[in-house]
Amino acid sequence: MAPAPTTSAQTSVQRDVAVDVRELGKRFGEFTAVDGVSFSVDPGELFGFLGPNGAGKTTTISMLCTLLAPTSGTAVVAGHDIVRDPHGVRTNIGLVFQETTLDDLLTAEQNLRFHGVLYGVPEAEVVRRMAPLLEMVGLADRADQRVQMYSGGMKRRLEIARGLLHAPRVLFLDEPTIGLDPQTRAHIWEYVDTLRHREATTMFLTTHYMDEAERCDRIAIIDNGRIVAIDTPASLKASVGADTVEVTAADAGSLRDQIASSLQVAGEVTPDGLVRFLVPEGASFVPRIFEHGTGIESVNVRRPTLDDVFIKYTGHAIRDAEAGAGDKFRMNPMVRGFRRG
Repeated sequence: MAPAPTTSAQTSVQRDVAVDVRELGKRFGEFTAVDGVSFSVDPGELFGFLGPNGAGKTTTISMLCTLLAPTSGTAVVAGHDIVRDPHGVRTNIGLVFQETTLDDLLTAEQNLRFHGVLYGVPEAEVVRRMAPLLEMVGLADRADQRVQMYSGGMKRRLEIARGLLHAPRVLFLDEPTIGLDPQTRAHIWEYVDTLRHREATTMFLTTHYMDEAERCDRIAIIDNGRIVAIDTPASLKASVGADTVEVTAADAGSLRDQIASSLQVAGEVTPDGLVRFLVPEGASFVPRIFEHGTGIESVNVRRPTLDDVFIKYTGHAIRDAEAGAGDKFRMNPMVRGFRRG
């Protein structure tokens, strides 16, 4: 069947996106870092890329920010093509890198003023925007202090403020909390949420932290350079389709067989001695376990998580992928070149 023709109204809707990516790919010699990814990000959306180190997240962002040229495919960011109009892209985006890029010998205010000069922001506009941004990230009282005196969390907050100084249409956050302790990570997200609502900026996040992915309006799960699923966190968890019920019992094998015989529900005995059942409604299943099973000591019901989602769509846990990421980095000729240098 031939595809339906695209109407002018449909074309208008398609163009009203902050980021539009079509079959984007990147190869380094024989190594494929990004393998034909396609997705779009709506204006004002917090969109997340969830995947392990080495999955292709940073490479994708680098192409969208015009730091790397794509091998194949196309992308439009803030209305500008990343290949044909890289300057237009750069003037309309902000970027917070994994590693800090601040000048430690300058104060927070001087770093922001320097950023304004680089982006051609009029001085009056820099002054107007600087104070509210520093206030929102909790650094107003440290504006005159050299950045070398800042903690890692303070530096990351300053980088977020810097990324918003020129009022970008899209702010890219590449693993913005990596290397930070849990308390500082939580504080960073408090500031990000505040900035997002006050600035009405589209935000594109890459992360391998499940709790950060939960904050996104939608997430794309990326593994081995390919997107395997895109949806809201709630919809992705619902797609797993089952609750996990874990039971400890005096005789795990006997309990498993009792439930299988009485309720026609297959279970498994885990290596640590739990009996695990996957059922549609865990809460209603628990009373039936007590009715038909013996020797039960405790029961735990767990709703599907993004960890379960990642396993469903990739076949492995994100932690397992992290452990093997080093091999993929060693295969990457770009990384090998850095090591030689």
